[in-house]
Amino acid sequence: MATVARSEWAGPSADPTLGGVCASESRGSARRQLLRGTGWQAGRQAGRWPWRKVVLSCLSSWCLQLSRRLKKVWKPQLFTRELYSEILDKKLSITVTMRTLAQIDAAYGFDFYILKTPKSELCSKLGMDLKRIMLLRLARRDPALHPDDPVKREAIYDKYKEFVIPEEEAEWVGLSLEEAVEKQRLLEKKDPIPLFKVYVEELVQQLQEQKLSESAEVQKT
Repeated sequence: MATVARSEWAGPSADPTLGGVCASESRGSARRQLLRGTGWQAGRQAGRWPWRKVVLSCLSSWCLQLSRRLKKVWKPQLFTRELYSEILDKKLSITVTMRTLAQIDAAYGFDFYILKTPKSELCSKLGMDLKRIMLLRLARRDPALHPDDPVKREAIYDKYKEFVIPEEEAEWVGLSLEEAVEKQRLLEKKDPIPLFKVYVEELVQQLQEQKLSESAEVQKT
């Protein structure tokens, strides 16, 4: 009768399907490694989305040997709300998140929220376009705002005077790269001036200077 050789148990062996993680630890460390490398980290980096962001990731159950990774999409809960702007004197229907509404309340109004919040936080082309329009109206002190009530108009402009910047600077706020390039192209585009107009202007200027010098000599004599 053949005898079977017995060997002593040398402890848990590494499971090759888990990339070197021991089978006895598959419920713990392997799951932690999965969470560190996928959606939880991506969600933390994405962080806040005042207007709109989507986080893509994968999920897996506690045991990697018995299930496969499944795609998962986290989307913010969106609402459509009517928000009133004092500077524009309009109600705007905008899609926002609960965090956006909370930030508007913390800023004490929609206009303050748009003007105070930097581009990286707004994360919205619509928000930056609204900021540019508001800044232009503040810079120009546009009389089209409450034309029948100048007292109310001046009160609104004084309320937001801390955000006033030069009109030349406000025109560039929130422009995309394509819009900025086109705006610069239009600014640099100049119609050629005929040479005869240049010479006529120079001749008129010389005659005026000559006339002034002659009159000065007559007065001296």
